[in-house]
Order: sequence, then C-alpha cells, then structure tokens
Amino acid sequence: MRRRAWVIGHGAALAGVAGLPAFTAGAQAQGSTAAEPWPSRALHLIVAYPPGGVSDETARALAQFMGARLKVPVIVENRAGAGGLTALESLARAAPDGHTLAYCAISPLVFGPPDPASAATGRGDAPLRDVVPVVSLMDTPVLVLAHPSFKPRDFPAMLAAARAAPGRLRWATSGHATVGHMVLAQVRAAAGVDIIHVPYKGGGQQLTDAIGGQFELLSSNVAAQQLQLVRQGRLKALAVGSPVRLPVLPEVPTLAELGFPDANLVSTFGLFAPRGVPEERLRRLNALVNDALRQPELRARMLEVSNLPTGGSAADFAARIAKERERALRVPPD
Repeated sequence: MRRRAWVIGHGAALAGVAGLPAFTAGAQAQGSTAAEPWPSRALHLIVAYPPGGVSDETARALAQFMGARLKVPVIVENRAGAGGLTALESLARAAPDGHTLAYCAISPLVFGPPDPASAATGRGDAPLRDVVPVVSLMDTPVLVLAHPSFKPRDFPAMLAAARAAPGRLRWATSGHATVGHMVLAQVRAAAGVDIIHVPYKGGGQQLTDAIGGQFELLSSNVAAQQLQLVRQGRLKALAVGSPVRLPVLPEVPTLAELGFPDANLVSTFGLFAPRGVPEERLRRLNALVNDALRQPELRARMLEVSNLPTGGSAADFAARIAKERERALRVPPD
C-alpha cells in the first residue's frame, strides 16, 4: 500500500501526530462569513459513494433529518471515485461557509492518495489538508468473502491455498487506499502470502463481478445486499473485521480471532467540511448529527445491518483519524 500521511485540521487534536502540524478549522474564516445567518440557503451534501448501498442510504436519511431541523433543503450529490478522494477534492474547493459538506469514510485521510501520480503531482494534498472532520457517524464491519466455487472452506484453508500457489489468488477491494485494501495488506504482511490485489472504483461493480466469479476473494463493507448473498449461498463469508462476531453471522470469526488483530478493521464514516468554516457553525452541525444518531428510526436502520452509530465530538473524530493513520504507516507498501 502506498503510504503518505496527509494533515487534516480541527483544533489541536492532531498536533504532534507523525510530526505533522494541526490546523484550527475556524481560524481561517472571514469575519463577514461568521456574521451572516446560517443556513441562508440549501445545503449541499457530497456523498463519496454511488447511489444505493448502506452508505448512500445513511447519508440520505441524515440529509432528510438535517433538512427538517434546519428548514432548508439538503441536496445530495453522489461523487464516487478514488476511494472517497474525489468527493473530498470537491469539498476542498467549496466556500468555507458551512453550506457544503461531505459524507465519506476516513480512509482517504488515513491512507493518502491512491496512486503514484497523486503523490507526484500533489493531487489530494490540498483537498486533504483543507477539510476538517465534523463528526463521526458510524463504524461498518468489513467482510472477507469468497465465491462459492472457491474450494477452501474457511480462512486458514484460504491462506494454505495462497501459500501453495503464490500469486494465483485474486482479492478484490473497492479501491486503493480503502479499508478493504488495508485489510488485504495487513493479512499479506502478517501471513507472508502473495495474493493479487484487484482494485475497483467502488463497491457496486466489485460485488457484481464477485457473484460472477471474476476473482476468488473480496473485502466488502457489511450491508443488506452482502448479507443476503451470503444467506443465499451466492457468496461465502470467511472472516469479518469487527470488535466481536456479528449477530447476523455468528459462525463467522473475526480477523482478530484468526490471529490478525491489525487486519481486524472497520470502515469509519463521518461528516466533513471545508477548512475555514466558522467554529460556531461546525458546533451546530456536530450537535445536529449527534441528535440524528439518537433517533430510534435511524439507529435501527444502521443496526439492522450491523452498522454501529458513533457520534461524539469533532476532536474525538480527529483523534480517531490520527490513530488510524499511525497504524497505516506501519503497513508494508504494495
């Protein structure tokens, strides 16, 4: 995995992490912006994933709640690509007035740009430097799945097959610099196996190709569709990245149980804003999302597919990102 640590800003929460400076979100805001009423028009929520799926559904449910509370429309725009980097690039170019936000996993901030061209040209540097975490929304377990034609029945047997035929097994993810990629990288490093990475530009086509047997293995965030495919026998679950086994798949061991604690990862999703949004607006947004996460209907929708609502302060969210970035720096590159 190509690694480069990018700085994100929110107060002093990231000060001293990996020798990188921290930025204060509100310090860059102009006084006139802070004095204007907010919101004064519709909000624009950039979703870093294609329509459909649990991430998009959660973002749209949140947008509906925010619009009702703020009494303005919240317009959702799906801008998928580059593991979330495309959405954050768009966010970084937006006016820092609190009217444009992004819903994205933390992986672009943790793992850096997804390809050498990004690092060489600086693509991704300014966007990731110029966005701030507002609030964490949910943690999503990561399933390691296999096509039913794949003969190994469990994770240890899969590793044995990988050792017996180096470079033969293919493991698909939703893209470079995603948590699914990180799971694969950690497994390869810890087990010393040669498994080919097959990166996609998102989860939709990856899942379609998985059902069609285009590769042997994949890592995918838990969602209703994945769970249904496992129940139908169209995919089989070998392991899960989660603090505990999933109630919906109690027979599937966690990667920690299997001896891979560093690969036992979840995808963390949250709300981000351009750097420079006035602190008072960021606090209002944080409080609004925390209120949304207390609503029984939204919580039930998440928990139904084993997604854990999180919430908390912006500083908590920034600290979580910094911790995951430190972990990522220890992973051998592809």
